[in-house]
Amino acid sequence: MLHFAERIYVAGHTGMVGSAIVRQLVRVGHPKSHIITRQRDELDLTNQAAVQAFFEKEKPDQVYLAAAHVGGGTAQETQPVDFLYRNLMIQANVIEAAFRAGVKKLLLVASQHSYPVTTLQPMYEADLLCGPLDPLHAPGAAAEIAGIQLCESYNRQYGHSQGVDYRCVLSCEVYGPGDNYRPGFGRTIPTLIRRFHDAAQSRADSVWLSHNSQARLESLFVDDMSEACVYVMEMAKTTFREAGRGAGSHINVGSGYDVSLLELAQTVAQAAGYRGEILFDSQNPDTAPNRRLLEVCRLSDLGWEPMMDLHNGLEISVMDYKLHHAARQPAAHA
Repeated sequence: MLHFAERIYVAGHTGMVGSAIVRQLVRVGHPKSHIITRQRDELDLTNQAAVQAFFEKEKPDQVYLAAAHVGGGTAQETQPVDFLYRNLMIQANVIEAAFRAGVKKLLLVASQHSYPVTTLQPMYEADLLCGPLDPLHAPGAAAEIAGIQLCESYNRQYGHSQGVDYRCVLSCEVYGPGDNYRPGFGRTIPTLIRRFHDAAQSRADSVWLSHNSQARLESLFVDDMSEACVYVMEMAKTTFREAGRGAGSHINVGSGYDVSLLELAQTVAQAAGYRGEILFDSQNPDTAPNRRLLEVCRLSDLGWEPMMDLHNGLEISVMDYKLHHAARQPAAHA
């Protein structure tokens, strides 16, 4: 049930998912004046004292924790301390300060990288902590797992006595307006959009991709992701728990299907207006797992389904890149 009088803090509101959550909250009727945000230079979420002071002053009723030190596998390989330490501090500081300030409802946004690399596909909520992590994403994933376990621990220790209800969503790759297209950032879809847009602009004859063309990717449009976040947050506690099937406080959010990277690249190329050849480096393909698909039956049974199909979502994303990002990016080498 929506409570429009509640004050809601969205941590990470300038990021792709956080900004979409703000849009969704306004879309469903929450007054903008009741949505609390802070820029990074106004509030350092790794500073425990600053975070506690902020919560003591603002006293929000709900918290969406979408703030994180983010990047692709390449960034995590070169900056493992940043991904582990900073994300641990952000999650621990925000969740503890929220509890101290009397916040009863909190939603942590995490990713499918929290699941073991050896998990059978598709991945169920019960698969968490059942095997080793993907080494490429292990620092960020370890921090996410700590956040998930922290939410579950607060629920176990204070759920009955103080009404604490902290939840987590684990998503597939999210894309759409507000994405990060910096070279070297590493995530698949924004990288493809930048590469094919630049190739179309330069009229390149071919684009080489260091991917396994038959690897598969599940993705979700960011506005679907934000809608799912608000849906999960506002769901009655008994409904959420009874549908948990023993999985605890976390739930998968995804599109429910994946496509090969060849098909994905062709779709992005078409949306970007690129008509040249697409070549995959079979001699040196990336080493990412060939498939990471979330089982989303739990959320589907609870009544939520995504609305945006991949083709239309990519067209919107390419248009957003052209309008807001292309002129700021250094040219990609096709």
